[in-house]
Amino acid sequence: MADFPEPLVRLMEGLRKLPGVGEKTAQRLAMHLLKTPRPEAEALARAILDLKDRMRACSSCFNVTDVDPCRFCTSAGRIDSLLCVVEDPKDLMVIERGGDYRGRYHVLGGALSPLHGVGPDALHISPLLERLRRGGVEEVILATNPNVEGEATATYVARLIRPLVQRVSRIAMGLPVGSDLDYADAVTLSRAFDGRREM
Repeated sequence: MADFPEPLVRLMEGLRKLPGVGEKTAQRLAMHLLKTPRPEAEALARAILDLKDRMRACSSCFNVTDVDPCRFCTSAGRIDSLLCVVEDPKDLMVIERGGDYRGRYHVLGGALSPLHGVGPDALHISPLLERLRRGGVEEVILATNPNVEGEATATYVARLIRPLVQRVSRIAMGLPVGSDLDYADAVTLSRAFDGRREM
């Protein structure tokens, strides 16, 4: 990057900090932004600053929002007795896109990862327990990711909340629709058999 002018280098270095952006992609994006008309570049810069100024965590569920409490917490059409626990706001958005879930949410803010220094105190577990102690929630669905950290988090949270709710469930995991068995790994196949249901 030493061959590029300093402002371009600074932009490329900033872009490289984004997830999934390597050196070549950062260079391509920077060159695209260089060619972008000034009004479009300013609109992008304002959108980023506006995001940083206006977005915050919902005081109830910890989803990202520009109003507190968020629209999922204030919606009258949602089921109060059903609570889905997710790792991140992006997971909540994925579930919402599916269109089937109509309950409330709780965002943990990550997953347990001792190797990366993320323990229970770094997550929104205490507010979850407080929410459940207030009553009204009958089932908690643990929708953490199906990886080592997500499984550890689900197991830990389930142990804590079991005395507070009637039912603790875990989202089903296994083979995605449209895939072939020969592409599935052993863990995925094992989960698919464990989550089988009667036809």
